Amino acid sequence: MPLTLEQIEELTAALRTRREALAAETHAEADRARAESYRDIAGSVPDTGDDAVADLLSDLDHAEIGRDIAELRAIDAALDRIAASTYGQCEDCGGEIEFERLRANPIANRCFACQAIHEKTFAQPRGSTL
Repeated sequence: MPLTLEQIEELTAALRTRREALAAETHAEADRARAESYRDIAGSVPDTGDDAVADLLSDLDHAEIGRDIAELRAIDAALDRIAASTYGQCEDCGGEIEFERLRANPIANRCFACQAIHEKTFAQPRGSTL
């Protein structure tokens, strides 16, 4: 059964609310990352341990910002699908994505069955990559 207007409005509001919060968080993280100098993190006389911790913290900051930007792009894509009247359609099989799945994950672009296949197909093997 296709999504009702009320369901689409609910999901649109959830997407916009999350987008606003995530954009504010991303801006704050980027401002904080720019404001922290390497010297602030590692100290004025760093040793190799301080260097390692400073590098790790810097990498974590960049990873968090990257993750947030990816989510912002997914939200924008979902809002674009709403505008194009294709929201709620699985991008793989063309079937409908259940409302409860979209309520739990409004950026979902696959039905449950196609998402399971996608995850199995593109799963990364565990273990060393060296």
